[in-house]
Amino acid sequence: MNRPLNIAFSPCPNDTFVFDAWAHGRVPCAPDLSVTFADIDLTNGMAERGEFDVLKVSYAVLPWVLDEYALLPCGGALGRGCGPLVLTKHAGSAAGLAGKTVAVPSERSTAYLLFRLWAAAEVPGGVGEIVVLPFHEIMPAVRDGKVDAGLVIHEARFTYRNYGLSCLADMGEHWEDTTGLPIPLGAIIAKRSLGADTLRALADATRTSVRMAWDDPDASRPYVLRHAQEMDPAVADQHIGLYVNEFTADLGEHGYAAVRGLLTRAGAEGLVPPLGPDALTFV
Repeated sequence: MNRPLNIAFSPCPNDTFVFDAWAHGRVPCAPDLSVTFADIDLTNGMAERGEFDVLKVSYAVLPWVLDEYALLPCGGALGRGCGPLVLTKHAGSAAGLAGKTVAVPSERSTAYLLFRLWAAAEVPGGVGEIVVLPFHEIMPAVRDGKVDAGLVIHEARFTYRNYGLSCLADMGEHWEDTTGLPIPLGAIIAKRSLGADTLRALADATRTSVRMAWDDPDASRPYVLRHAQEMDPAVADQHIGLYVNEFTADLGEHGYAAVRGLLTRAGAEGLVPPLGPDALTFV
């Protein structure tokens, strides 16, 4: 490949931590990268339009893009105890959400799929209007009474109390309790047209970049904090600790089972197109 690969991922600490070494040319023999930062709702749309060589996207968008993109077996975000939360201004029950307005960061996000699966089981009659808001606007909207509840991800797990909000339900806890599987959140995908050799090189570079970040966390710190949107450094560290784990280095059997389980369940509910038997197969 004679040109840098165009990659888009979020400015969140887990992504900048994972890609720091590679983006700054410290991964030996890795393809050069041209990095664009974009929140996950934007990268999901980029994937559907086929705009980048490599993207960090929601696992929820895979059924729409796997004809053009391959799922890399590393670099993404899965885990335990790290699921999206449903927040409200006042403590209540799931039943109280019936017919209410809920703000979500994207209707093509994994968080939204987990929420829909939870609501189908726990909210009699279902929720009311779904409002899509940028991630950083959701907690203020709940606090100010503009919406009845909000679905939040990432560092909001650590900061929602600062807004005077209550956690109504943990989508990840529900998923783990009902499946026993880790929670699939974000995936790294790359265009199949790059060819098998390049796709394998991308996976190798991603794994090496992750391991280099683990071996020397201080090396990535300036990059992480520069893009962390004024996040407290301690919160950034918690964020990385929660979302960068053994599944980031390699999905493995349980990671693939979690992804297929989520998309199969969502397909059965009519939330996503059905997944082909070989759709998740890497080269």
